[in-house]
Amino acid sequence: MVNGRQRKGDRLILTWLSDYSKDWLRADVLAGLVTAAVVIPKAMAYATVAGLPVEVGLYTAFLPMFIYALLGTSRPLSVSTTTTLGILTGAQLAIVVPSGDPTELLVASATLTLLVGAILLLAALLRLGAVASFISEPVLTGFKAGIGLVIVLDQVPKLLGIHFDKGGFLYNLGALIQHLPETSVPTLAVGAAMLLILFGIERLYPRAPAPLIAVAAGILASGLLGLQAYGVETVGHIPRGLPAFTAPSLELVEKLWPGAIGIALMSFTESIAAARAFADRVDPRPAPNRELMATGVGNLVGGPFGAMPAGGGTSQTAVNRLAGARTQLAGLVTSAAAVATLVLLAPVMALMPQATLAAVVIVYSIGLAQPTEFRAILTVRRMEFLWALTAFAGVVLLGTLKGILVAVIVSLVGLAYQAAHPRVYAVGRKPGTDVFRALSPEHPGDETFPGLLMVRPEGRIFFANAQSVGEQLWPLIDAAQPKVLALDFSGVFDIEYSALKMLTEGEQRVRERGIELWLVALNPEVLGMVQRSPLGRTLGRERLLFNLQTAVKRYQGRWSTVR
Repeated sequence: MVNGRQRKGDRLILTWLSDYSKDWLRADVLAGLVTAAVVIPKAMAYATVAGLPVEVGLYTAFLPMFIYALLGTSRPLSVSTTTTLGILTGAQLAIVVPSGDPTELLVASATLTLLVGAILLLAALLRLGAVASFISEPVLTGFKAGIGLVIVLDQVPKLLGIHFDKGGFLYNLGALIQHLPETSVPTLAVGAAMLLILFGIERLYPRAPAPLIAVAAGILASGLLGLQAYGVETVGHIPRGLPAFTAPSLELVEKLWPGAIGIALMSFTESIAAARAFADRVDPRPAPNRELMATGVGNLVGGPFGAMPAGGGTSQTAVNRLAGARTQLAGLVTSAAAVATLVLLAPVMALMPQATLAAVVIVYSIGLAQPTEFRAILTVRRMEFLWALTAFAGVVLLGTLKGILVAVIVSLVGLAYQAAHPRVYAVGRKPGTDVFRALSPEHPGDETFPGLLMVRPEGRIFFANAQSVGEQLWPLIDAAQPKVLALDFSGVFDIEYSALKMLTEGEQRVRERGIELWLVALNPEVLGMVQRSPLGRTLGRERLLFNLQTAVKRYQGRWSTVR
């Protein structure tokens, strides 16, 4: 029993270690260091997005990254914080700590991160890994574009060296325009130089750690030129050493838990999307419920030790994979680099201009808005393009946390709409084959049979869409005036009781018009339901047919006039 438990524990922790090859060590170490060069500056920048001290970003690149490497199932996934999580966290913290008091913010952040971890862990225990499917890809595209725009507007004042009280997106836009005359020219010069460095490196040397180079340039300029004397704000004091314990506040739980649910949902959605996107063909497939557990424990452990809500990031995971990461050991190396930064480089980091961090955030937030994705969605399906625009508007006009709710609601409404409007179409036979396909102008030569109307509905038929199926079916019947209506159920995987009752009533209506109803290609479960119902007794075995080929042969045997 002990050995069995030991083996089970081995499968839960460091699952990648059992088949680790020493040939991977060099690649993992190098990838971890390269990723650290990108993750550490960005994590510090994203902490400022949340209104937190920069060291919080370092704490987040330490503990959640370390815990995930022990428990996670994705080999390349890099876990710290992201632009989306930063802005969502900042919005929630602003509600409970409107004064911006640093001590209160740290307590609120610890409480929020613990709640996010608890929600993720509870979801893992309840095996809710499928929750990632609650936000469709078009809606997520619109949501991220809105987030990107909100973040950019939030960081522009730091790039210009101006200050004003923050509000909603439209308020901030108006305030920014109003305060433009107060722009600090030295700060703007630093910010513009940083943007030039970042965009230039990204374009000319995409494999180089652009954030690290920009941060190093900013620190060097600040130290050599004494930028503070010209009014350029710097990061300031960063506590040296490992993070201290911060007790959460039970009083804040009631105010923070609704926002924590949204942040947990977005953390998991981003994490599983990045894990799947960068999985190699030989990698184990990421297990959603294990991913929930790993990120949940990472947030639970990291929260009291200064980390903000964490999850897998797409850009840093891409860097990790492209740098040659083979296993989660690369994540452990990145985590160790964050610790080394805290212990050794904190005084140097204090010289970093705020405009440098703002430039890093802006450059990597712009990438959240992908016009090509909007165009691709519009090309394929106009309705889902409108869903993307709705999610975008929800974030911009209502705020980020409410934007999550809008995104989920739009996704669910879209799903409900699709389920309530299944496709129903007449089919014909491709000449010389047994292939039956939708009748269309593209295939004018497909065979039809006078007096036989073959119709194929698709999807699950249930109480919410049965009427829609009928509304699409009756015009086909009226146009064809058939002797036999053959409903091809090969695309129907389930039929609910209310829908089956409506089908029974429909059979009676067509019978009164002299039309026979045949049901074709029912799967075993649907066939069993029909046979146990009054409709099954009415149709008998002779009108429940195996496939459309059989239906055509039977029809031709009874009515010989074939077009």
